[in-house]
Amino acid sequence: MSEKKTWSDRFEGTLHPAIALFNASIGFDLELIEYDLTGSVAHAKMLAHTGIISASEGQTLVTGLEQIRQEYREGKFNPGIEDEDVHFAVEKRLTAIVGDVGKKLHTARSRNDQVGTDIRLYLRDKIEEIRKKLREFQAVLLSQAENNVETLIPGYTHLQRAQPVSLAHHLLAYFNMAQRDWERLGEIKGRVNISPLGSGALAGTTFPIDRHYSAKELKFTQVYGNSLDGVSDRDFAIEFLCAASLIMVHLSRLSEEIILWSSQEFSFITLKDSCATGSSIMPQKKNPDVPELVRGKTGRVFGHLQGLLTLMKGLPLAYNKDLQEDKEALFDGVKTVKACLEAMTILLREGLEFRNERLAEAVAEDFSNATDVADYLAARGVPFREAYNLVGKAVKEAMKKGKLLKDLTIEEWQQLHPSFAADIYEAIAPKQVVAARNSYGGTGFDQVRQALTRAKSEIEIIN
Repeated sequence: MSEKKTWSDRFEGTLHPAIALFNASIGFDLELIEYDLTGSVAHAKMLAHTGIISASEGQTLVTGLEQIRQEYREGKFNPGIEDEDVHFAVEKRLTAIVGDVGKKLHTARSRNDQVGTDIRLYLRDKIEEIRKKLREFQAVLLSQAENNVETLIPGYTHLQRAQPVSLAHHLLAYFNMAQRDWERLGEIKGRVNISPLGSGALAGTTFPIDRHYSAKELKFTQVYGNSLDGVSDRDFAIEFLCAASLIMVHLSRLSEEIILWSSQEFSFITLKDSCATGSSIMPQKKNPDVPELVRGKTGRVFGHLQGLLTLMKGLPLAYNKDLQEDKEALFDGVKTVKACLEAMTILLREGLEFRNERLAEAVAEDFSNATDVADYLAARGVPFREAYNLVGKAVKEAMKKGKLLKDLTIEEWQQLHPSFAADIYEAIAPKQVVAARNSYGGTGFDQVRQALTRAKSEIEIIN
């Protein structure tokens, strides 16, 4: 006969072994053990503070819980499937250590508000860990940008060459995306940091508990004002996975560009051996495994978000066993985002080199300066739409002759329009094309240097 479970003597029989295995969460919710212990310590202190248990009983419980923490850290406490979940495993071990007083720990508490507390404590910590990883990612983007203010790279729309831009400007776009990610997680942390402890199973408790006391012990800034909402709310987890999905979107976009840039067709970067692998059959190949894996893992995080949304959409109040399924999605989402941020940071810091000569060639071998020719005419009084059409004609004629705009003679320019003068060649030189875009937020070198200063300030002030 198997060991008696956590529920009451209403049950005479024991669970079928396969159902016990199906029902158990100990295989994954052990991730919460430190948070479960921390929450239980606060709950024990609150029980003693309110006189629900004696001060000596409260101290006994706290001492026993801290012993379990130490045992776990030393590898001496390893709950198994027979313990069903992390909460029962802790309570069972506590009772073995301190005796019957251990059975008092669950007074005025349900596993429903207990697990809600654990998850919030866990996610609060993990959000800060991810924000730190985002800062490291931003720092390496900033470093690369500082080294490449006047390095030019083709800018694209529709994956067609559009206008040249500063490479630093391109990299700072990703810095700004990461900044929004950092800020977004901070906002979500505020909604994670609300205590459900004391909500009970769904309706509160008859005991004279002090929810604000335990919340303060756990550094929660608020408590749930509705016990039904407290035990059933997973909005914060969905919000986190939304934010995690956006982080992955941004990493995946950068990954796609790195994959393109490393191809022979682009050849904008060289991958270093430390962050690339070879082919099992083609000895000449060097594969961009890191960005490909990041791009692939993006779908995994999206899936967790969709799974949790689907999990929640039909749940009546209050707690339902379905909510056991929130943890694996959350845990894997956290681990995946952290691993991808770390890998991309390493790749950008030490795994690739920009090929400056190739980049210089790329911005000089196309018609991406056509808009600047139109701007040149517009600045001399030609209506922009007329100038636009004239330049379109110039591009067409140049292509027929196998020339670029820079190769046209001054006579050919003046045949197009008498306003053209010898300074047209300077105006359409790639560096001048970039430098001239000096509107706020543009790619002009002065604007990029200002953007770098702002970016450094954002990191320094908040750190």
